[in-house]
Amino acid sequence: MKPLRQILGAATSSKKIIALAEGDDPRVVEGALKARAENAADIILVGDHAKITALLAEKGGSDVDGITIHDPVTSPHTDRFATAYYELRKHKGMTPENARKLIKNRLNYAAMLVHLGLADGTVGGAVETTSDTVRAALQIIGKAPSAHMVSSFFLMIYDRDHHAVQGAHIFADCGLVVDPDERELAEIAQASAASYHALTGQEPRVAMLSFSTSGSANHPKVSKVVEATKIAKAASPHLLIDGELQFDAAYVPEVASKKAKDSPLKGQANVFVFPNLDAGNLGYKIAQRIGGAEAVGPVLQGLAKPANDLSRGCSADDVLHMIAVTAVQAQHADAEPETC
Repeated sequence: MKPLRQILGAATSSKKIIALAEGDDPRVVEGALKARAENAADIILVGDHAKITALLAEKGGSDVDGITIHDPVTSPHTDRFATAYYELRKHKGMTPENARKLIKNRLNYAAMLVHLGLADGTVGGAVETTSDTVRAALQIIGKAPSAHMVSSFFLMIYDRDHHAVQGAHIFADCGLVVDPDERELAEIAQASAASYHALTGQEPRVAMLSFSTSGSANHPKVSKVVEATKIAKAASPHLLIDGELQFDAAYVPEVASKKAKDSPLKGQANVFVFPNLDAGNLGYKIAQRIGGAEAVGPVLQGLAKPANDLSRGCSADDVLHMIAVTAVQAQHADAEPETC
């Protein structure tokens, strides 16, 4: 079964409610209708009620079960949400008046739906920037109790005839943490491994990437990756992880047998942790644009409940796939204790 079809199937069984923060964008409405056709989740479209109603009518989805509209300007929840937002942020100088104003922002409103349990996850970023999308999630949903940081990954799908290895990989962090230190890099590795298992059901095989393999170069940037690998191994002894490795030594068994013959990954990694955002962002875009991989993300990890970010160049299918990923994340987050 193809990876995205597998994730859609898992989402169908999760029966989650996903809030789409930019519900008056045509791509988001089309993606929501696709999600309902797949039964991937129930949907809350957040935004201008009149615009959303017109878009649903235009796309033939006026009477679709499982889609509701929340307009932050007129919603009966807005006063309650403003009070909750004030309580969350008053230690940062938030006033009740400002809270009433800011909760009408669609990203904040959608995040509050999740925080207060009216939705299981939220998706934004089709129109809004990554920084604004992540800020709303951090301020309102907050980090998971077990996480020290929030990071991101792309789910890279290889299902074309020319792909020698078929399936799904994770590339991290390609969208959020600019220059992680050793401990942050180790946490990104652990979180990405858990995300890979949650989304695919397969054992993660984590490669800590560098321009060096097994000591072939001596540099502080290499030492950071080596130390991060040690920290991750100590924290998760059963995790299959190795580093530092160049990409070919992590991905190609024939190269691994020469460059990293003692590596437990044997050139078959499925989770690739990049040393910084420069490398990660360039790496996923090269794999996507030249290699023909499908990139789903950036997907956030480390939050108390799921909130994810779309690219502003996304398609309706991208929205569908992110809804499914968010629903599966919510399914696995149910076991985690909630934050206040």
